[in-house]
Amino acid sequence: MSIPAAASLLFLPFVLPICLYVAFTDMRYMLIKNHAVVALAIVFVVIGLFVLPPWATEWTTLSVGSFSVALPPYVWHLLHIVFILILGILLNSAGVMGAGDAKFLAAASPFVWVGDLNLILFILATTTVAAFAAHRLAMHTPLRKMAPDWESWNRAKHFPMGLALGGSLAIYLILGTVNGS
Repeated sequence: MSIPAAASLLFLPFVLPICLYVAFTDMRYMLIKNHAVVALAIVFVVIGLFVLPPWATEWTTLSVGSFSVALPPYVWHLLHIVFILILGILLNSAGVMGAGDAKFLAAASPFVWVGDLNLILFILATTTVAAFAAHRLAMHTPLRKMAPDWESWNRAKHFPMGLALGGSLAIYLILGTVNGS
């Protein structure tokens, strides 16, 4: 994995409760709350300063043709938010995902190292399949009686992606603490 184990370890105690909260609220209300998304972004902005201090890390350069930009890795990771948010807005306008899902993906994006892109996509795919199967199974079993008022039980055509998105970020950071560089 490209993410340093120390970075995962520093992020995990702050990110994990937010991921659990996002999964819970999306199942209960079919809504990823804005304050959770903002909290996730703030965690990266603050803790990221210690993980990737802009004043103490070597700057990386992006070159496209004759155009090149050198920025600290911390700033590149913050730019992930902009790129993923634009992509999320486009996918939301096409009806592919909810706005909360797009915002959560954008807030979660700086936590993912670019070298781990294939890994996070694999984690997201498998977590989505597992979360969908578990949610649908629970919806049609007596487990549903434990939380009878959850909105996600009543929307057969929709799935609370916060369950998969929060789970994916949590799994990625947990794996990063164990297998990180």
